Amino acid sequence: MSEAIKHECGIALIRLRKPYQYYIDKYGTPMYGANKLYLLMEKQHNRGQDGVGVANIKLKVKPGERYISRYRSIDDRPIAKVFKKIGKKFRKAYKAYPEKYRDANWLQTNVAFSGELWLGHLRYGTHGRNSIESCHPMLRQNNWRSRNLVVAGNFNMTNVDELFAKLVNIGQHPKEIADTVTVMEKIGHFLDEENQRQFDYWKGLYENPQLSEVIEREMDLARVLQRSCRDFDGGYTMAGMTGYGAAFVARDPSGIRPAYYYADDEVVVVASEKPAIKTAFNARYEDIKEVEPGHALLIKQDGEYDMVPFTDALPKTPCSFERIYFSRGNDPEIYQERKKLGHLLSKPILKTIDYDLENTLFAYIPNTAETAFLGLSEGIRDYLTDFRRQVIKEGSEEEIERALSLKPRFEKVVVKDAKLRTFITDDSHRDDLVTHIYDATYEVVRKGTDTLVVIDDSIVRGTTLERSLLTMLEKLEPKRIIIVSSAPQIRYPDCYGIDMSRMREFVAFRAMLALLKETKQENKLDEVYEKCVNALNQSRGHEQNFVKELYDLFTYEQVSNKIAEIVTPKGAKAKVDVIYQTVEHLHEACPNHKGDWYFTGDYPTPGGYKVVNRAFVNFMEGKTGRAYEAPAEPGSVPLKVSVGVSDGA
Repeated sequence: MSEAIKHECGIALIRLRKPYQYYIDKYGTPMYGANKLYLLMEKQHNRGQDGVGVANIKLKVKPGERYISRYRSIDDRPIAKVFKKIGKKFRKAYKAYPEKYRDANWLQTNVAFSGELWLGHLRYGTHGRNSIESCHPMLRQNNWRSRNLVVAGNFNMTNVDELFAKLVNIGQHPKEIADTVTVMEKIGHFLDEENQRQFDYWKGLYENPQLSEVIEREMDLARVLQRSCRDFDGGYTMAGMTGYGAAFVARDPSGIRPAYYYADDEVVVVASEKPAIKTAFNARYEDIKEVEPGHALLIKQDGEYDMVPFTDALPKTPCSFERIYFSRGNDPEIYQERKKLGHLLSKPILKTIDYDLENTLFAYIPNTAETAFLGLSEGIRDYLTDFRRQVIKEGSEEEIERALSLKPRFEKVVVKDAKLRTFITDDSHRDDLVTHIYDATYEVVRKGTDTLVVIDDSIVRGTTLERSLLTMLEKLEPKRIIIVSSAPQIRYPDCYGIDMSRMREFVAFRAMLALLKETKQENKLDEVYEKCVNALNQSRGHEQNFVKELYDLFTYEQVSNKIAEIVTPKGAKAKVDVIYQTVEHLHEACPNHKGDWYFTGDYPTPGGYKVVNRAFVNFMEGKTGRAYEAPAEPGSVPLKVSVGVSDGA
């Protein structure tokens, strides 16, 4: 994607199912769990550049010994930073007591991060400042082991203000209105209630400390999730660990955010992406399963696991952007889907160039559009095969000879200079430097003759096209430039974890505004604004997407053509066209991922409609805040839920 956007986080959870000593003896190191989690997180590094965190829980340690450890980092290369600190603990232990280094009991008494339960998180912040307090896992502490909670997730809630109000109504006093805090406190509240329920039931039959062990064994985490998550509206995969060693991974009822798991006799593993599990544990793809929407994978204290429903499932609408761009492309299904997206674009491209392959050069935006480019090249070759077959049947010798010699031209025209940084603060000079973030392969385009077709994953804002890519491509002096998007037009904000929430930033929205002005229909903006305001004031904002009415005034092609006008640099000599994938072809390429609200405005939850209407109101009122954020109370301060945590001590 030429325009990087922040998107969802990643999770990684590992439960060692055998005694700790087993892994030391079999694999020759007490760092088996740490090494596997490191690999699991590195293979998902695409999901988090803002920070990472790792938490570890030891099972069945004696009272008085620390059993929860955590490190977090927002430094450069944070994964390596965190695991270097963890490794330092073990190196220090080996140096001081080499004879004890393979003794599980000694290690768990004396060395942090020597537990059987691991939780890692890769953060991609959608809003808020990037501070260490923003990094997951978050901790909720208590002297009762069964009341300790560690939470990390890939989520965004559309109804944070409502969830906050409910916490206040049950007597809590949260210090921040944020989905991370409200989610953890909501689960924590019902975890406390479940503890009390078990205590009240068993207190006449057992005495402490045996009573605590019975409570831990009988805790019903499914019930905790059923009670705490029933009011959630959003996309989420939430992972949690309790102090006594049970764990859960809960996925939203629409399956918006991804989660996969693998289990054998040694481990239970959960991650946001399949390839990470495949690589880290050499698992077969068919053995890696999906956490079902509306279900939670529960891992008990003894290591047994089960998949249980915790809320009513909704129509399954996993995020299609996962397939287009966000997830790593070495997943075999995603790889084929991205190729199909490119293949399906071959026909509209051929039609646009009037099937003139002799004077057309095909290229792509590095590096994530490469797979779609391979699919596009296959589509062009398929057409050429059919064309040759027809000419051989009906053409003259000269036509046959020409058809057989015709070869489509595929080149790597665009090169991204990853090392270039724009430190200059003067805006005019910064814009000039931005144009050089991408470079070109020179002398492959025939000046004034060739049409240059360049495919990208998606076109979100259009600013990189206008200020960098098209300016650079224009210098190659093609006769025509066609920019192709393997994703449809992004028209509506996301509210489930991807940082695409301000309508004014979408080039498709700006194109629609320009068309309204051009056709003298700007009054429609006020009409839709009034509908949005009235619906929100009457608590009906969740019922309908009113912004659709504006796009319905124009055809798909009209919006694409206007986008082409907007992104064309001033003074450009080459004609610029923009071709977008259709929603119908998106569904054909990614049949099991129907989450298309970015393109259609059809949201899978009521909160989505509320967000899109609020986003339009924000635009009309000149507000720059994100539409899914709850307004902060005056004087509010960030909640530091980590107070008193051992943090790796």
